[in-house]
Amino acid sequence: MAALVLGAICQAGDKTPWLASILADRFRVPAVVIGATAVALAGNYALGVVGAIILAPLLSQEARLLLLALALVLAALSTTIRSRSPDRLEGWRLGAPGTSTLGLAIMIFGDRMQFIVLALAVRSELPWLAAVGGTIGALAITIPATLMGERQWLALPQRAIRLVSALVLGVAGIVIGLSAVRLI
Repeated sequence: MAALVLGAICQAGDKTPWLASILADRFRVPAVVIGATAVALAGNYALGVVGAIILAPLLSQEARLLLLALALVLAALSTTIRSRSPDRLEGWRLGAPGTSTLGLAIMIFGDRMQFIVLALAVRSELPWLAAVGGTIGALAITIPATLMGERQWLALPQRAIRLVSALVLGVAGIVIGLSAVRLI
């Protein structure tokens, strides 16, 4: 559940829904772009889980909690930065499925939610659920953006969305960090 909620919060101020809306406008097949987005998100978050499986045995419980706090605080900081327009992938000639899957996968690789998925998976007995939850949460934001199209997506109060997302992520990160060092 945490991954699902955090996936939605992180995507609300991210470039993934923006690029998905651009691609849906360009190719006029939103269902294909949504499917490609799901594949790109799931693949990247699965990589985060693989990293967590490797890292988990090396960390104490407190270190795992601190890792999650760090991931949330860094996500909050990066959310406050105004997103530049994503590359529109106009030169890509792979068709709707290829351009959408590969373009989104490259853009998502190493994003804030992948780090959060890793931090959640390190703490979980069922680490793959972090990738599943993160993917579903991210899709909860990306699907409407894809169906809306770029113009309507950008008409939403992007700055306010980013600031609220950053506030939620930052407060959660600080509280978890203070809890990890037993100050609260």
